Amino acid sequence: MKLSIMMCCMSLLGNLFQETPKNKTSIHQFKAKDIDGNVVDFNQFKGKKILIVNTASECGFTPQYKELEMLYQKYKDKNFIIIAFPCNDFGGQEPGDEKQIKSFCQKNYGVSFLIMEKISIKGKDVHPIYQWLTQKEKNGVKSSVVLWNFQKYLIDEDGYLVDYYTSATSPLSSKIINWIENKK
Repeated sequence: MKLSIMMCCMSLLGNLFQETPKNKTSIHQFKAKDIDGNVVDFNQFKGKKILIVNTASECGFTPQYKELEMLYQKYKDKNFIIIAFPCNDFGGQEPGDEKQIKSFCQKNYGVSFLIMEKISIKGKDVHPIYQWLTQKEKNGVKSSVVLWNFQKYLIDEDGYLVDYYTSATSPLSSKIINWIENKK
């Protein structure tokens, strides 16, 4: 009995003194332009889970737009959003301008989730949001490298980075759905 009480107290103390990363910051600090050139303040997404994905219209993973839209339609009324950032950083697979990208996404996949302006996500012109997503020094959670188009980043309701998945992970994977539904 004494041992179990002592272990319980040690567990509670351990939880009490768990160190929170010093540099853990929220995505809610950012603003960026959407595909129509309007400024989007990410502060408005407090309380929502966010899936951020870099996209391209001429990629082998482009059909994931359909799965992303299905995911968005299923969970958009449950404090979940998707934000797509088109980029031309991998194989020149997003050569179009914003008007062409928007038309392509709506015509071919009926995309209704938020699409941002085309940005750079690697190299010297990395957009500040992708600096935050990929650098532990900025997000306080973990570092990553965007390997290709359609890499997915998960952000919790408080605006903190949770995890990321590479292009090969379907937007409809159980890992992503369980996270949205809060299942372990």
